[in-house]
Amino acid sequence: MSVAQITDEEKEDLLLSCRYGDLDDVKEFVNKYGQAPLAEVRDENGNTVLHMASGNGHIELLEYLLPLVPPSLLSAQNESKSTALHWACVNAHLPVVQKLVQFPGGPGVDLIDIKNAAGRSPLAEAEMAGWDEGAKWLVQVMNLEESGAKEVDEEVAAGASTQDVEVEIQDADGQIARMSLGRSDQAPSPDKPASSQP
Repeated sequence: MSVAQITDEEKEDLLLSCRYGDLDDVKEFVNKYGQAPLAEVRDENGNTVLHMASGNGHIELLEYLLPLVPPSLLSAQNESKSTALHWACVNAHLPVVQKLVQFPGGPGVDLIDIKNAAGRSPLAEAEMAGWDEGAKWLVQVMNLEESGAKEVDEEVAAGASTQDVEVEIQDADGQIARMSLGRSDQAPSPDKPASSQP
């Protein structure tokens, strides 16, 4: 059955069920209409079922939805160009952030580099929200190849003690994070830049 045969009220109910984490109602919708509409239904602002579940921290619902939607929905942007990951970061939902980034077959760490209309990545949103735990986790998993990690590798290869190596990493938004390498018990520590606006 196509989305055209689903009423606007049913679409709205699906999105509300995702917003409030009502897994039973979402399952009922899928039983009635199949999984294809899950990827197509949007609200007036372009938000998807993943935006609603992720922004509100509904991990069980997210775990149900992810295998049913195309992986491209993870990078779907709403009218403000925010992804579900942006919303999870703004609202400090670490298990959701981890699930979105680590979902097999999905965009993976590339999600961290997607910028919204304000020019901010999910990492920048986490930092702006003051959510250090999430920002640290994102820095740990993000692709560091373009941000000077080679220079650190060269220092380590040259014999520098990895316990003493401190790295400053600049993300795609110009945000700076500091990390100590060589000790597994130490996590990266994002710092706010001197100026929050470029």
